[in-house]
Amino acid sequence: MAPELPRIFLLPTHLQEDERHKLEERIPTLTRDCQEAAIIVGKISRPERALFELRRLRLATEPVDYAGAGQGAERSSRRERENDAQEPPSKRPRLSGSEALKPQNGTDGGIALDVLRLPGDVVLVLKLAWLLDSLDKDVALPVDDYLLYQGRRLPSQPKKDITPKTSPSRQRFKGHSRASAVLARAAEDQQGTHTSPHSPQAARRRTDSPSTPSGRKRAEPPTLYRETTSEHDVPLPPIPDFLHTSYSCQRPSPVNPPNAAFIKELQAVRTLRLLQGDRIGVRAYSTSIAALAAYPFLIQRPQEIERLPGCGGKIEKLYQQWMADGCTAETKAAAVDTELTVLRKFYEIWGVGDATARDFYKKGWRDLDDIVEHGWSSLHRSQQIGVKYYDDFQLKIPRAETEAIANVILSHARRIDPGFQMVIVGSYRRGKPESGDVDVIISHPDEAQTLKVVERLIYSLEKSSFIKHTLSASMRNSEREQVPLPWRDPDRSAGSGFDSLDKAMVVWQQPRDDKEHGGAPAPHRRVDIIISPWKTAGCAILGWSGETTFQRDLRRYCKAKMGLKFDSSGIRRRADGSWVDLESSEQGPAPDMETAERRVFEGLGLEWRPPAERCTG
Repeated sequence: MAPELPRIFLLPTHLQEDERHKLEERIPTLTRDCQEAAIIVGKISRPERALFELRRLRLATEPVDYAGAGQGAERSSRRERENDAQEPPSKRPRLSGSEALKPQNGTDGGIALDVLRLPGDVVLVLKLAWLLDSLDKDVALPVDDYLLYQGRRLPSQPKKDITPKTSPSRQRFKGHSRASAVLARAAEDQQGTHTSPHSPQAARRRTDSPSTPSGRKRAEPPTLYRETTSEHDVPLPPIPDFLHTSYSCQRPSPVNPPNAAFIKELQAVRTLRLLQGDRIGVRAYSTSIAALAAYPFLIQRPQEIERLPGCGGKIEKLYQQWMADGCTAETKAAAVDTELTVLRKFYEIWGVGDATARDFYKKGWRDLDDIVEHGWSSLHRSQQIGVKYYDDFQLKIPRAETEAIANVILSHARRIDPGFQMVIVGSYRRGKPESGDVDVIISHPDEAQTLKVVERLIYSLEKSSFIKHTLSASMRNSEREQVPLPWRDPDRSAGSGFDSLDKAMVVWQQPRDDKEHGGAPAPHRRVDIIISPWKTAGCAILGWSGETTFQRDLRRYCKAKMGLKFDSSGIRRRADGSWVDLESSEQGPAPDMETAERRVFEGLGLEWRPPAERCTG
């Protein structure tokens, strides 16, 4: 017998289709309308994700604390208790507001939140485990250990027309619209008197617009974007079949997409999310950007955007702002925001991530001089080098210079053995006219030649004065004799990562002819040199050639569709952790590194995408 449960909405996030259907069949009080659900459950584990899901569902709420649901609800609760006192004792007492959020049954360790008596405006976001445990035990369990978010729905605009009925001639009177607006605002104020200070009503009361005769400040009207009748007559272009998948590794994303200008604006918003520590927002914007990057038509109308995977009404509104003003409201505000300006500067230092940038700001540092003066000794060496060569590292590297640096590296490798091969990866391979750094992968058909070769190669380049500093060097692959790394290695330190190729990240400076350049030294460049065994060279160049969202979706695809774990150092079966060789054929190993990469695509059941079609933004 199924337990008594409130109305439940099941989030599809992270659920396979068959798994979702099985769960839906087990929920006796399932609703597909999130607006009427008392509880929202999902395969999520963080409060930030819960808030993101509510935003995606367009369910506006305000948080309520564990002890109560606000003053308005408390007063409502008192009124209902007074009414209940007059009812016959046999009736079950009704609970509302904060009363429903207090311990029931007179015990401290009982049901801390009676989910069967939640007031109609309260919504809980719980971990999926609560539902599964409740179904298994045939009772609605306490939510203490499963609660991710507790909120109250914000009042929506009245659906009924509150304007007094008047004759048609009266309705045509010009002053009637003003009277209607006053009445509507009065009703809205009465409805939202005790809402959160962050609610739309409170925001309107704080506006700086001129006051009305009653002393109340007039609300700023929402921005209305220009539309023409002819716009709605033009049919929308068809969505290509490849855009019906959520995996960006299954669709072409060209280096110069038709909507590059708008994508650049969204990338700026995504950077702001990163600087603010909103990881979920970063991922959501990355998904939207990847879909727009693959859309083969220039957007003519905002309605086109909402049809794309990962895009919705919010991206559509940002597009309207961008079309009207040349930027979004968020990037416009960020341009004059001192904190964000400083955080962006710190984040651009090599070796400094977004969390470290925020930490620098909290220490009171506001520029590079503050870091040098007050925190130099607290920086690790790579960060010190990042500060020292900050200006040089901000300069982009033309393709010709990238090729020149790569050719020097290959020539030094071939001094060790002439059989070495090299592929320039990163943004250069994707066809970008300029790069932020230079990434090269070197391999050799004879596996004995790649063993510890990174040491000898770096020494040779340092001796020739090309490498000025070594930021980091790793020989984890050589240390285990180039044996494929187990997926779950019990001896592996936490957080060491699955990509265990030998590599060196260095600061490079190309020697210059003093006469040709007037004695000015060449700028310092960031160069990554990666060494791959031949048997996994295809995975290596695939893993270092696509943009971030492409690589993320490639890993998702391998997990969900193939039961595999992909990384630039190889492919493993998730069932037993064994290495999977997709790069050899009946004729033997691949003749070159790019052929090996094509075989990886084929082995994964993916259509070949040249690097210039892996630009997901």
